[in-house]
Amino acid sequence: MEFAKISADGQITIPKGVRKAASLVEGDVIAFEIRGVHLVMCKVCKVTPGQDDHLQGLSEVLSEWVSPEDEDAWRHL
Repeated sequence: MEFAKISADGQITIPKGVRKAASLVEGDVIAFEIRGVHLVMCKVCKVTPGQDDHLQGLSEVLSEWVSPEDEDAWRHL
C-alpha cells in the first residue's frame, strides 16, 4: 500500500509505483467514484460515440477539460 497527502489546493501526487502498475502517463484522464467507504480511481479510455451511454456521458463531462488552454494550465501541476 502506498500513501499520498492532499495539498491545501486538494491536489495529490500519485505515487510512482502506483502510476507504473496502472500504466498511467502524463495526459491520462482519471475518473473518481465513491463505492461505500472506498474511493475508486479509474483510467478513462477514449469513448466511441454510441459505445455506452454512461461512458459517453462521462466523456462529455470530462471533455470540458481538454482544451489547449486547460492542458497548458495543468501541465505544470
